[in-house]
Amino acid sequence: MKSHDLLMLTAKAADDKRAEDILALNMQGLSAFADYFVICHGNSDKQVQAIAQEIKEQAHKNEVEVKRLEGFDAAKWVLLDLGDVIVHVFHKDERSYYNLEKLWGDAPLEDVRAAFTV
Repeated sequence: MKSHDLLMLTAKAADDKRAEDILALNMQGLSAFADYFVICHGNSDKQVQAIAQEIKEQAHKNEVEVKRLEGFDAAKWVLLDLGDVIVHVFHKDERSYYNLEKLWGDAPLEDVRAAFTV
């Protein structure tokens, strides 16, 4: 699966579980380990876990290896490493604290809104 297709798959999976403020950073040329970062948040521990679980299930369904899944039990910041796409699912309070959007502020945003209409 191409990295952009994987990006759209993860964005749709997050949206299906009502993740909030889903954004994608195009990391090509900025990072040697991923083409895209997806960042979103949920409003409760259960929602954070549901978002991460849906992304994991959709990856498996599409034969994409989940190389690493961290933080699931604590549900404050769940990281899913899908190779070309790294997904960060935050609890709302944690997202503003870590502010990855600012940390990677030189990365252009990738429009993933088309994934939400599918």
